[in-house]
Order: sequence, then C-alpha cells, then structure tokens
Amino acid sequence: MPLIQITLIEGRDGETITQCAKAVARTVHNSLGAPLESIRVVVNQVPASQWIVGERSKAEIDAGKERT
Repeated sequence: MPLIQITLIEGRDGETITQCAKAVARTVHNSLGAPLESIRVVVNQVPASQWIVGERSKAEIDAGKERT
C-alpha cells in the first residue's frame, strides 16, 4: 500500500488540493502498478509562518517582497 505525503504552504483551495492528490494517486498507479484502492495520499498544510527557509519564515520572505 503506497503512502504519499505532500506538504504545502497553506492557502490553496480544497478543490485544487484534491485534484493534485488524485493526480498523484493516478501517477503512482501508472508507474508502480499499485491498485488505486490501495494508494493513500496525505496532504498537510503548513502556515507560512512555520515554513522556514534558512533563518526566515516564508511569511517574512513574502513580507520582504512587498516592501521592495
């Protein structure tokens, strides 16, 4: 039973996330031959303030872009 975990910065709508998860499941099915019913896709959304790149959060990085 394949288990795929996707971690994203929050902010995408539910339908977009669902379509992504379905596409990933189909890709795993096509590449590994695993039955679709056995494939699990888990999507975790993380706040931008908790997504750290180097020493800055994504929220800080985005705020810096707004100031320029």
